[in-house]
Amino acid sequence: MSKLMSLLFETNAFKICEENNPFWYTSGKIGPYFVNADYLFGSEADSKAFLQFIDNQLENEDKTLLPKNIFQKVLEHYKTNTIYHYIIDTLKEYIENHIDSNAIDYISGGERRDWYFSNLIAYFLHKPHITIYKDLSTVVSQPDFSENTAVTTIGDKKVLHIADLLNQSASFTRAWIPAIKNLGATIVWSVFMVDRLNGGTKVLNDLGVEVHALLKIDDALFVKALELGIINQEQLHMLREYTKDPDGSMKAFLMAHPDFIQKALQSDNTRTLKRVHTLIDQNLYDLNI
Repeated sequence: MSKLMSLLFETNAFKICEENNPFWYTSGKIGPYFVNADYLFGSEADSKAFLQFIDNQLENEDKTLLPKNIFQKVLEHYKTNTIYHYIIDTLKEYIENHIDSNAIDYISGGERRDWYFSNLIAYFLHKPHITIYKDLSTVVSQPDFSENTAVTTIGDKKVLHIADLLNQSASFTRAWIPAIKNLGATIVWSVFMVDRLNGGTKVLNDLGVEVHALLKIDDALFVKALELGIINQEQLHMLREYTKDPDGSMKAFLMAHPDFIQKALQSDNTRTLKRVHTLIDQNLYDLNI
């Protein structure tokens, strides 16, 4: 797991803020790190290029043809990118060591970033793959993606869902679980590249899904960052405080650094301006600014 942790930092899949300079999140809140598990595809540039490829496919390609095109792309990348090759091999080995492969009937992956990982795992485990679209439509592919068929039922089958990142499991409850249920099947297991430990595991467990993750955003990861010289003790302290109480720790930071919001209000970055105004207008930290 030490190498996996190192790759999180090397690919910027886990990015920690500079000391006393937390990131602005889309919600208008702030925090000390970003997680982009899809960067484990090899790098940020590799991931963005592949995501653009997926978007083009979604816009221009038939849904039954898209899974094969995605598979061919990830297989080619697997053969040429050493980081992605290692990630897929590690993911496959983890599944074989923690889940009875004979009990798995199908592998599934949801639109879009799950497809970075789910297609190749289906191929290497010799399981048919279910491509799930956001509109809950589904396409079943043979393990080598030579046959791809839109389906509405597969019967009482057990499904392993592969995903990039577990936050609060909103995509699962909104789309992936209902889509598989519509087929008459059940997601029994899910394996994530990264678990943010934001409550998603409990939500899925309560729905009967057995949750696994290759990496977790926890204190062991923070300590590894310190050991690698990526962060200092002050940054480690912020990460630990945020983990214990996200809102409380960031409120305390803002109270101790009143200039942080003032600087954001003077930013020429439109996204930052939108986020700081959201924080102020919605009084997200009860600061009464």
